[in-house]
Amino acid sequence: MKKRIICFGDSNTWGYSGETGTRFDEDTRWTGVLAKELGEGYTVIEEGQNGRTTVWDDPVEGEKNGLKYLVPCIESHAPFDLIIIMLGTNDLKNRFNVSAPEIAASAARLVKITKQSEYGRNGHPPKVLLASPIHVGDDLDKSPFAYMFRPSTVGDSRQLAAFYMQAAEELGCEFFDASLAAKPDEFDFIHMDAASHKALGKALAGKVRSLL
Repeated sequence: MKKRIICFGDSNTWGYSGETGTRFDEDTRWTGVLAKELGEGYTVIEEGQNGRTTVWDDPVEGEKNGLKYLVPCIESHAPFDLIIIMLGTNDLKNRFNVSAPEIAASAARLVKITKQSEYGRNGHPPKVLLASPIHVGDDLDKSPFAYMFRPSTVGDSRQLAAFYMQAAEELGCEFFDASLAAKPDEFDFIHMDAASHKALGKALAGKVRSLL
C-alpha cells in the first residue's frame, strides 16, 4: 500500500510563478519534485491555494481560510500517513495585522485539529510536519504585491521559524524550516522560482523518508 502525503499550503505549494503569474508545471512544483524523489511507494496530494491563510477570513479575496477547509480536506483524502502544513506568508498581509507569534499559534491550531482526527491509518491520527514558510525578500517594497504588506513584513517573516519550531515541540509534531532550503524569487520577492522548488522538494523528500 502506498504511503499518502497531503501538502497543505498556499501559492508556493500551488506553484505560482512570480515571473509569469501562471502556475509551474507539475514536474517543476516542489510537490512534483517530492513525488519523483520519493518514488512509486508514495502518493503526494497537492492541496495548495493562492492566498490561503492559516485561520483568517480574507475580507478582500474571499474563501482563503485554511482552518475552514482543513477538516473537509483531510476527511476527503483519508486515510493518509502524513500532512505537511506550510502556511503563514499570507497572514503577514497588512489586512490581518497579526504578529509572528500569533501566526505560529494560528498554524498550531491546524496541527492540533489534525492530530486529534482519526484520518490516519486504521482510525489513528496521521503524522504532521509543520513547515515554516520561506522568507520574503529584502526587496519586497519592489514587488507588485508590496501594497498588501506592512513595513515590518520582511523582519516578521524571518521570525516565523523560531515560533513554528517552538509550537511543533509543544505539540509533539515534526518541524521543517523551508527557508533553509529555498528562497524567494527576484520577480515579486514572495514566490519561489523553479530552482527553489527543486531544492525544497529534494530537502523535504529526505525529511519525509525519515518520518515514514
